[in-house]
Amino acid sequence: MSPLLSIVLPVHGVERFLPACLDSLRADAAPGTVEIIAVDDLSPDGCPALLDAHAARDGRMRVLHLTENQGLGGARAAGLAEAAGTYVWFVDSDDWLPDGALDAVLAELAREEERARSGEHPADVLLTDFSHAYADGGTEPNPWHRVLATPALTAGCTAADQPDLLRAVMAVWNKIVRRTFLLDLGVSFGRGYYEDISVTYPVLLAARRLRFLDRSCYTYRRGRPGAITSTASARHADAFAQYDAIFAFLDRRDDPLRPLVFERTVRQALTVYDTPGLVPADLRADFFRRITDHITRHRPDGHHFPRGPRGVPYRLAARGARRPYDELRRTRGLPRAAREGTLALAPAVRRVVRGGARFTAYNAFRRLPLDAHLAVYAAYWHRGYACNPAAIYEKARELAPQIRGVWVVETRAQAAILPAGVPYVLLNSPAYLRATATAKYFVNNVNFPHTMGKRPGSVHVQTQHGTPLKSMGMDLRAHPVAADGMDFDRLREAVARWDYLVSPNPHTSEHFSRAFPGRYELLETGYPRNDRLALATPEECAAVREALGIAEGQRTVLYAPTHREARGGYLPLLDLPALARLLGPGHTLLVRTHYFHTGGPGALAAGPDAARIVDVSAHPVVEDLCLAADALLTDYSSVMFDYAVLDRPITVFAPDWEEYRAVRGAYLDLLAEAPGPVATTTPATAEALLAGDPRPDLRAAFRTRFCPWDDGHAAERVVRAVFPTGSPAGEQSPRVLTA
Repeated sequence: MSPLLSIVLPVHGVERFLPACLDSLRADAAPGTVEIIAVDDLSPDGCPALLDAHAARDGRMRVLHLTENQGLGGARAAGLAEAAGTYVWFVDSDDWLPDGALDAVLAELAREEERARSGEHPADVLLTDFSHAYADGGTEPNPWHRVLATPALTAGCTAADQPDLLRAVMAVWNKIVRRTFLLDLGVSFGRGYYEDISVTYPVLLAARRLRFLDRSCYTYRRGRPGAITSTASARHADAFAQYDAIFAFLDRRDDPLRPLVFERTVRQALTVYDTPGLVPADLRADFFRRITDHITRHRPDGHHFPRGPRGVPYRLAARGARRPYDELRRTRGLPRAAREGTLALAPAVRRVVRGGARFTAYNAFRRLPLDAHLAVYAAYWHRGYACNPAAIYEKARELAPQIRGVWVVETRAQAAILPAGVPYVLLNSPAYLRATATAKYFVNNVNFPHTMGKRPGSVHVQTQHGTPLKSMGMDLRAHPVAADGMDFDRLREAVARWDYLVSPNPHTSEHFSRAFPGRYELLETGYPRNDRLALATPEECAAVREALGIAEGQRTVLYAPTHREARGGYLPLLDLPALARLLGPGHTLLVRTHYFHTGGPGALAAGPDAARIVDVSAHPVVEDLCLAADALLTDYSSVMFDYAVLDRPITVFAPDWEEYRAVRGAYLDLLAEAPGPVATTTPATAEALLAGDPRPDLRAAFRTRFCPWDDGHAAERVVRAVFPTGSPAGEQSPRVLTA
């Protein structure tokens, strides 16, 4: 007996997300109701082994291992060819189904089968509600819910009865299709980007009965690095082949919705063209020409674009008038046109509108003279005042007071906690656009936005924010799970803007020069942020401990784990309450999660005879925490290299070193070159911490290799190399190498 539903699951490079997806395919349905066909599209990571292991436990699942990478469309086609279900559902392997979703879908499909047995036409397509999930843990309901949740579509109708349906999301993942109906259409998934629209448009247009299930049965992951909606690539032009396939299908039938499909495809193509950062600059002219060609070849007879301002951009595109179109966008004519005649723009279009306005203002400010006395500072993607840029800013105020520094922060809340007297601009505000368009100097520990061009005569200082234990930059090409869709072309563009790269030690110089190939000058100065650690006095350390509420006499341990690409967000491998009980009430545990994670350990209690656990993940200055701690406990975080400057005990908790090294890559064998004892269990970790300082010899060797320039004057060396200080650098001059 054939199953009621076949789930086709294409898999490639999603090791981090695959386990959650597979776990979500649970159902209470009777055996034989569901089959899962997982298609390993020659995945370069651990996905093939994960699939095989899951299939060994789940008799509903079988795995196809392709010998050549086919892309998402080809993998779906391979899975469809093996499917035997009455209905087929194409699920993306980086997404997941909410609890109970699969059983809810199966119940609806069973009702449709009962309908078929009674002689009525069953649903050809069952559409489900869905939600969006973001990397920070936030969710968003289906923005097209009001278009789908109509009485007609809930009961069952055709696309002609509900034409607004074609204005909703055209992805395949929330559409469960009757398999024989799909096969009889003679359509197929395309190759490259936007591969599913060549199937979704035809199935919606041809269905004799469409139904909407008003329940969220799918969670779509938004904003994932590598997603096509955030990736610059020539492959955005793949959309035109998919459009041709859609209209080839329409050419075989007399469909009254052809004009609506035409307008929808033109609007999508223009949105891709308009969205900053998608179509590479050298391909934009060709992309626009292809939009014009698409309009010419597929425009229905007698079709007219809207009258008035709303139709102006479409008429310019139809004529191939790219320069007037671009000028219209820059002068905000396109946003005005988009606002006319519509009550609510889709979020993506609103972003385009705002982006277009900022683009116009930024380019206007770039016509102003370069301000030789203005420096723009930022850290950690505009999170606040921190790290090497903060140390350089403070030293520049002392040695180069004629240089005015201004900080970029993302929110007013971040601005409110800046040190008194530090000037700031809010990200994307007019003041920000003017500052970034006219400043001579730029200092950041990550890259400035790619939309911010480098003016001749400007100086960009890249400080980075840690000695690299793990692979970085271009070296991540050999580690696809860790890279997770990283845009290496965009990285090359960013590195090309650097004039200086700050290095904390010879180890970093060696690896950064390869990981970030460019023509910048390498400043071998030490890390400016570590000056504070090198020069700290006992009085300063005591003051920091008092400010953090650490009782006198408490031995304080800072626990600072790193981010693990293969495991997602904050997933503690160390049993903190158990560790606190083993350490006892004479200890305080400061827990600092990685800045990528929005969540942390929160409030943890281990009992009256245990160490106090304090979540300091939100504390803005990590150097404070280092000064307060009598010892450091970490796994693979670069904080170990900074903390070594203090010459205090360090314990490494490394229960998954081999997995971490395989996923992320490593520049040294940490177990062989650790700065202190290495533990793999919670009891062993407690034993190492309670031992006090058992291996000072290990720390001494570690400091010799990784802290040779940490003398408290690194910021001075950077400032003298970059800014006009009016005095010779003398012995504080950095070693300057060409990378």
